[in-house]
Amino acid sequence: MDKVIESEVHMAGSNGSSCTMPTCDGKGTVVNIIVGSHVWAEDPAVAWIDGQVTKIHGQEAEIETSNGKKVVIKLSQLYPKDIEAPAGGVDDMTKLSYLHEPGVLENLKIRYELNEIYTYTGNILIAINPFQKLPHIYNQHMMQQYKGAAFGELSPHVFAVADVAYRAMINEGKSNSILVSGESGAGKTETTKMLMRYLAFLGGRAVTEGRTVEQQVLEEIEKFKLDHPKSFRYLNQSKCYELVGVSDAHDYLATRRAMDIVGISLKEQEAIFRVVAAILHLGNIDFAKGKEIDSSAPKDEKSKFHLKTTAELLMCDSVALEDALCKRVMVTPEEVIKRSLDPLSAAVSRDGLAKTTYSRLFDWLVDKINNSIGQDSKSKSLIGVLDIYGFESFKHNSFEQFCINFTNEKLQQHFNQHVFKMEQEEYTKEAIDWSYIEFVDNQDVLDLIEKKPGGIVALLDEACMFPKSTHETFSNKLYQTFKNHKRFVKPKLSRTDFAIAHYAGEVQYQSDQFLDKNKDYVVAEHQDLLSASKCSFVAGLFPQIPEETTKSSKFSSIGSRFKLQLQQLMETLNATEPHYIRCVKPNNLLKPAIFENANIMQQLRCGGVLEAIRISCAGYPTRRPFFEFINRFGLLAPEVLVGNYDEKIACEKIMEKKGLKGFQVGKTKVFLRAGQMAELDAHRAEVLSNAAKSIQRRIRTYIARKQFVALREATVYLQSLCRGRLAGKVYERLKRETAAVKIQSNTRKHQSRKAYSALQVSVLVVQTGLRTMEARKRFRFRRQTKAATVIQVWWRCHKASSYYRKLKRGTIEAQCRWRGRIAKKELRKLKQAARDTGALKEAKDKLEKQLEELTWRLQLEKRLRTDLEETKAQEIAKLQNSLEDMQKKVEETNALLVNEREAVRKAIEEAPPVIKETPVYIEDTKKIDSLAEELDSVKASLQNEKETSNDLRKKYSEAQECSEERRIKLEETEKSVHQLQESMHRLEEKLNNLESENKVLRQQAVSMAPNKFLSGRSRSIIQRTESGHVFGDAKMHVDLHSHSFSEVEDKPQKSLNEKQLENQELLIRCIGQHLGFAGNRPIAACIIFKCLLQWRSFEVERTSIFDRIIQTIGHAIEKNQDNNDVLAYWLSNASTLLLPLQRTLKASGPNEMAPLRRRSSSATLFGRMSQSFRGSPHGVNISFVNGLPGGVETLRQVEAKYPALLFKQQLTAYVEKIYGMIRDNLKKEISPLLGLCIQAPRTSRASLVKGSSRSVANTAAQQALIAHWQGIVKSLGNFLNTLKANHVPPFLVRKVFTQIFSFINVQLFNSLLLRRECCSFSNGEYVKAGLAELEHWCYNATDVYAGSAWDELKHIRQAIGFLVVHQKPKKTLDEISHDLCPVLSIQQLYRISTMYWDDKYGTHSVSSDVISKMRVLMTEDSNNAVSNSFLLDDDSSIPFSVDDISKSMEPIDISDIEPPALIRENSGFSFLLPRSN
Repeated sequence: MDKVIESEVHMAGSNGSSCTMPTCDGKGTVVNIIVGSHVWAEDPAVAWIDGQVTKIHGQEAEIETSNGKKVVIKLSQLYPKDIEAPAGGVDDMTKLSYLHEPGVLENLKIRYELNEIYTYTGNILIAINPFQKLPHIYNQHMMQQYKGAAFGELSPHVFAVADVAYRAMINEGKSNSILVSGESGAGKTETTKMLMRYLAFLGGRAVTEGRTVEQQVLEEIEKFKLDHPKSFRYLNQSKCYELVGVSDAHDYLATRRAMDIVGISLKEQEAIFRVVAAILHLGNIDFAKGKEIDSSAPKDEKSKFHLKTTAELLMCDSVALEDALCKRVMVTPEEVIKRSLDPLSAAVSRDGLAKTTYSRLFDWLVDKINNSIGQDSKSKSLIGVLDIYGFESFKHNSFEQFCINFTNEKLQQHFNQHVFKMEQEEYTKEAIDWSYIEFVDNQDVLDLIEKKPGGIVALLDEACMFPKSTHETFSNKLYQTFKNHKRFVKPKLSRTDFAIAHYAGEVQYQSDQFLDKNKDYVVAEHQDLLSASKCSFVAGLFPQIPEETTKSSKFSSIGSRFKLQLQQLMETLNATEPHYIRCVKPNNLLKPAIFENANIMQQLRCGGVLEAIRISCAGYPTRRPFFEFINRFGLLAPEVLVGNYDEKIACEKIMEKKGLKGFQVGKTKVFLRAGQMAELDAHRAEVLSNAAKSIQRRIRTYIARKQFVALREATVYLQSLCRGRLAGKVYERLKRETAAVKIQSNTRKHQSRKAYSALQVSVLVVQTGLRTMEARKRFRFRRQTKAATVIQVWWRCHKASSYYRKLKRGTIEAQCRWRGRIAKKELRKLKQAARDTGALKEAKDKLEKQLEELTWRLQLEKRLRTDLEETKAQEIAKLQNSLEDMQKKVEETNALLVNEREAVRKAIEEAPPVIKETPVYIEDTKKIDSLAEELDSVKASLQNEKETSNDLRKKYSEAQECSEERRIKLEETEKSVHQLQESMHRLEEKLNNLESENKVLRQQAVSMAPNKFLSGRSRSIIQRTESGHVFGDAKMHVDLHSHSFSEVEDKPQKSLNEKQLENQELLIRCIGQHLGFAGNRPIAACIIFKCLLQWRSFEVERTSIFDRIIQTIGHAIEKNQDNNDVLAYWLSNASTLLLPLQRTLKASGPNEMAPLRRRSSSATLFGRMSQSFRGSPHGVNISFVNGLPGGVETLRQVEAKYPALLFKQQLTAYVEKIYGMIRDNLKKEISPLLGLCIQAPRTSRASLVKGSSRSVANTAAQQALIAHWQGIVKSLGNFLNTLKANHVPPFLVRKVFTQIFSFINVQLFNSLLLRRECCSFSNGEYVKAGLAELEHWCYNATDVYAGSAWDELKHIRQAIGFLVVHQKPKKTLDEISHDLCPVLSIQQLYRISTMYWDDKYGTHSVSSDVISKMRVLMTEDSNNAVSNSFLLDDDSSIPFSVDDISKSMEPIDISDIEPPALIRENSGFSFLLPRSN
């Protein structure tokens, strides 16, 4: 809307007067109230209370209320209660059996307790503020559910109203309006936000969220010197400062972002918030009496602080601001007089300045936003959203309430006319006879207010034009003019107040400020002050008014301008299709889960909802479809059900039988007058009472008969018991005699037996002893024999084991040495190969560093080992030399000693025996002693040398052991080096593959059209090849023109190229046809792979064959997007072709992927030739490929170039794309059927029960009921047959059906949770039967094709299981959540439990205790946004990868594939012909 009516005064409460609503028939329902009837009675505490009639005395009835009290009330004041109403209420109150005030209130209360805050009354939406966050009913998924849904099909929601308005505007070109009304705190603004969000969603605009900015908010608070909201007069009137779950910081950021979006600069934003802060400070300035008479001044230091802060924020002088608030300047022809204001007038001046400033700021924002949005003036239709205050009635009502109530009177008239129009359209639609229905029109109130020249607004303007007029003279004028008007009331206790009887009640207005508030002018002092502000923004809000304009301007009235704007608003509304949303505040505490009946009744009355109900009651308030009417009242005429009657005729006969008059029967519904529903219910209760009495009579007869039979049986039993006792005594005597005889015979028998036993024991003892001796002898012999055998066995075992260990040790040693030699040879080869390998990437460099480090360590170990061995050898040589020297010395000493001894002996023998004996002896003894000492020293040194030699030998042995350990470690190191080299090669291959894949992924654009995809890709390949950076550098091109190929002429090359292009063209033409299958193998895929492999297309750097193939596939699927047969054919071919590509292609080596930095390994002429051919044109390539030995039938690893890898990526993308298209086609096919499968078709009981043909009719009806399910099964079967016929891999078939069944689960489950009429017992049985059809289909399809599809229906299966389970009130929460419905969340269980209704047996849902526990669990988990959402999301992703397809498919033999006739006779395709053995 271009104009939005706003009021700047915030109200504190709602204590307006109430008005009673008449009953539906205007006279009550006296004739329908009987003893035992359940009724509603007025109660001063809770507005309405239910009870049961116990006695009737004339025109009064005694009621026993539900709280145990007994009251006596007139029958005319009672309303019937529908005891068969659903436990969870109804989503549309026109479906209520009794459409009256207490019924409406009770229905809203029941739904509010279940967190169902939205309820329809026809096409009017009633929204009750929950005072808590319910994010799950406003998320993106919920918007998607209501998009395009018919009104009333899903649960009531604000999105449904917005969607209806949007669809009407788009489809019919009509302008629509949505009127949102309610009192302060009812949730109007939030409802409007939701409307705008949904309309933005329909228009394709997403709603963005912001981040938290607490720090920024704190800085703004400090900058503007703000405090808690309760400290500001303009914010603390409502006493509500914060709400649970609402972040002011988040809203602040959202506001700042919105300002950025609409083009408000940061400087302007700063000025806006400065002005708002100044208004808050301005409201806190209080005034007291000044020094002069009738003067005023700031009251205290706090007021002075706020005055100073206001001046700083508005960038004006604080003294000038104080003068503007406390003084007035009067200009006379003679002089200028400055007059002081008293404190009360100063406060009024303060509020006037605040209002004016805020109004100017509001107007500036509206103009700025309108200019930014730039609404198209040429648009033919629009959707207007009107957010306006509801009817207001407070203790003190001033000019603002008068204007708001005047607006609501206008809107109420528009609303009444719309409701009346809807009623007439309903009657016309059903083609019933109807006459004009009178309703209370409020035109007289509107004339009282706006009529010219005698209306209240006109009189107010007239009073404002006279300077001497006061509110007393204005009030007296009103009293005289309207003293006879029935809508105008003069209060008895006031001289200036007046009251108006509005449609919602009488409101008393205080006229003391009417004249001041009606004058539309700006105080000159305020204008001059703010226009001179140093802030350009503030000065722009108060531009200088030209002096001529001031002198020539006439009086401007707020009331007249308001009336003009209201008239323009009504003209706009009358040109649109209206939609109404009535917001209701459930309590004045602003807390959740509190429902104040009286408060809500007043709001419903002010919102016109009760007036709409009254209009409905004036016609035919009760409307029931034929099916429901026959189900409820068919027992009043059983012969109608048995007879072969149409539903419409059956309904007429039932009502005629009961003597009803004035009813109407339409095309699909029965229309009843007020009170007739209660009359039918009374007859029904009487029939049910008679039936109950008949049942009771039968039951009592049965009980009496049962008691008599029991008494007779007891008598017979007593008689038989007495006779049994007598017979027992006779039997006892006979038994004693028989026992005596038996004892005697047994005694004799015992004695004989005892003698025989003693003899037998003796014989046995002797026999036992002899047998024991013999057995012991045999046992000893066997034990000795076994011991010898065991010894022999162990000895032979030891001998064989020793031999085996020696043999094994020798074998292992020989193997280790042989393997070591082989490993060293391999290591040398690998080192040689590593030296010729090109530079690796970062990962390969790391591996080389590790390898070099290990090699360095190995060489270091070898050097250390060599040095140690050399050192040891030197030391051993030194020791051996010293040992030899010592041994020589010892030998020389021994020889010398022997010589000396010989010499001594000879000397003794030659000398005379007596004379020279003594001297010689002494001299020889000395020599011997000296030699002995020398010998001892030599022995000591020899011992030392021996010890040193032993130490060296020990060290040598230790060194040998260490060397052996190091040798072992060296061998292990060599093994690890070998393993690292192998892993390095594997990582090189993976690295090359990843680099190739990354290049492909960066350049592919499969989502584009095939021709665009081809041109862009080919262009990039050509550019990259020309620049010399695709898998190599310019050396390849140099090799291409090297001396090895200088003899190749141009003509053979051209002929080869032409031949290659012809073969490619022929192949493309061939695969463009439907080639069919050879067994289960797609012929097209097999031929494509064999041709590509034979032509070496995977190994060339430039080729167009891949693009041609991809383009052919793309054109085929684009032309046949809805043809599943064609899509399945190409899915089979693409997936089959992808299998050998995945197993055959491998990325090129690093020297192909990066610029060559080392000498190539292909140093020979053949190597250079092969490299040149890989980069050569196709003609040069084919001449060599055809001559290579071996066939293409055996798959081998191929070094793939960039085009081949790109082709594999494109093929993968097309497999995913075709898969998604097939899946989405099936979804589109079954989606309309799913909407019909969630709710059972309404089949009348009269059509099911027709005489003797009852069983036949039931069978036919059952077949008709599951027709939609059979349609889905048929679609699934046809789809499976199509996939089978085209030999789509079973892995992909399973994935398709798994996602389809998941889609079925999501659609059915979400529809079940959004439509209350679906959560019934009979509907659960219907859906269960349909699910059985799907289960049967899965069984027939087998696990090969269906897989785990049936498990995807777990949510809807468990939900339906809950609907059809019996004795729900006896189930505990643990049984429901763990045994019955383990998959469903608490939110989902709570919604199903509260929406459930039993239309078959009349049973109830789970107990209230279970519901309470669910609420507690939901409250504990309320912060989790994911858990709050009770709807499921459909997964449309691709649930597989290339590796999954490769692993799931078996290898395919393509050697015996017969080529098509188109290429069979062509010599260029001779390699495709099967080869004979």
